[in-house]
Amino acid sequence: MIKAIVSGHSRGLGAAIVEALLARQLPVLGLARSALPARAGLSQCALDLADPVALTAWLAGPTLHDWLADASAVWLVNNAGQVQPIAALGEQDPQAIVQAINLNVTAPLLLSNAVLAASPHCVERRLLHVSSGAARHAYPGWSVYCASKAALDHHAQAVAAERHTGVRLVSLAPGVIDTEMQADIRAASLAQFPLRERFDALKANGQLTSPQTCAEHLVAALAHPAFGEVVLTDLRHG
Repeated sequence: MIKAIVSGHSRGLGAAIVEALLARQLPVLGLARSALPARAGLSQCALDLADPVALTAWLAGPTLHDWLADASAVWLVNNAGQVQPIAALGEQDPQAIVQAINLNVTAPLLLSNAVLAASPHCVERRLLHVSSGAARHAYPGWSVYCASKAALDHHAQAVAAERHTGVRLVSLAPGVIDTEMQADIRAASLAQFPLRERFDALKANGQLTSPQTCAEHLVAALAHPAFGEVVLTDLRHG
């Protein structure tokens, strides 16, 4: 039996990924501060993924091991993330930097490590980092976000180089999605984010992908037999 784990599952793209996985009849464990309405096939843990002390304590407990005990394969989707702080270097809130790195980098690395450690009995482990085009292109005002997503890309490449048996890891840029993150971007001033008007135009012209459409394509990529053959991928480029 394949079991899936989704971080940041309670809203936006994460919630849509849960729906796409449940539609495939896969049991899902969601990790987030808030919860979705209860439904068959969905287990949830209230967890602040930006708090490494709380996350490490949870990972040291029995929940993850117990949940994976009857799995023959596991899919982990490291989806949780934030774009803030949006500001030039020297003008960024220190606490926002710490929270962004904890959520965007520390949490996915801890979860990936823990899932592999808890699932040696699984025939296959598929790990997917939700990356960004910002990992591969520099944007003024997004230095923390760009750096954190680039860290996921490099982590995926390094793990792939370790050649674990039965482990496939992909860092995937999903494109520009109509979520609260995009609203945060459009709320930034031009001084904070000089390229904001480009994202204003994407919204105005109806060029943002819906979370549901993106999630369906993402889960299809995760389920595809070729998953993992290319470590750094972009949904917009096939």
